[in-house]
Amino acid sequence: MKSIIALLRPALVATAILLVVVCGIYPVAVRAVGRLAFREKADGSLIVDRDGTVRGSRLIAQPFSGTGYFHPRPSAAGVHGYDAANSRGSHLGPTSRKLAEQIKARIAAYRAENGLSAQTPVPADAVTASASGLDPHISPRNAQLQSARVARERGLPESAVGRLIRRHTVGPQFGLLGAPGVNVLELNRDLDAL
Repeated sequence: MKSIIALLRPALVATAILLVVVCGIYPVAVRAVGRLAFREKADGSLIVDRDGTVRGSRLIAQPFSGTGYFHPRPSAAGVHGYDAANSRGSHLGPTSRKLAEQIKARIAAYRAENGLSAQTPVPADAVTASASGLDPHISPRNAQLQSARVARERGLPESAVGRLIRRHTVGPQFGLLGAPGVNVLELNRDLDAL
């Protein structure tokens, strides 16, 4: 019995030490550094009105369906999409017939909604969900194709809407990772501010 206890003691002590370090000290240290160095990001990059009302996050897409708004990418997160607690893709592969049918229907709906001809190429991000289903950005081309509809519905000149799109277009991260994108929530909030 003493030999079993002698064998187990180092394992139990190591487990207890690792438990304290990995489940206690390390998370507290990482959170403290995050809150000190990257406060806005550590708090979720929230968009807050002047009265303190949280309207969303710069990092998570929200559904916009009104004709006077720019629409985000389709979402497969949750039953109705855009569910931050259920972030996921559609799990449909490139050979999936269901995915091909969904994309075909989305292309037709996108063209009809935005008054585009059958020959106008539709950006992939307008008809496919991102891997998380919560990507808050659309491509600048997607935003440009929606701009005529948004301008018409809001009674604004297309040039004013184009300036807003350019103002909200961000380049690749560090100048080389990813592609340019337009944050839909921030763009729609600025439209409402007009």
